[in-house]
Amino acid sequence: MSVTLITLLKRREGMSKADFIAYYEANHRVIGEQVLAGFATSYVRKHLHPLDGETQVFDADVVLQITFPDEERMQAFFEHAGKPDIAAMIAEDEEKLFDRSRIRVFTVEEHESPMPPPG
Repeated sequence: MSVTLITLLKRREGMSKADFIAYYEANHRVIGEQVLAGFATSYVRKHLHPLDGETQVFDADVVLQITFPDEERMQAFFEHAGKPDIAAMIAEDEEKLFDRSRIRVFTVEEHESPMPPPG
């Protein structure tokens, strides 16, 4: 059974949302793709834009969704990503982008309701 992780990420202080998205998608995404290759089946970044246009201090700026085919592949990924050279590469780039003290990671238990077609 697949396992999905959701990570809430906040941009570092002083970085604009536009610069955050541009850097994430041009640079950090590539690191994610390289490190997740062979482990994850899906790597999705969901950049958040408040409907009222007001960013609150507690808000996350992006929801990261990573899906693994099973628990074993997820654990293998964590072992791989925990190797000193890989962990250092990730951490170095995260420092340029995120408030690392605010990173929160969750596993997902999903319940979906069937909906009639819009119309």
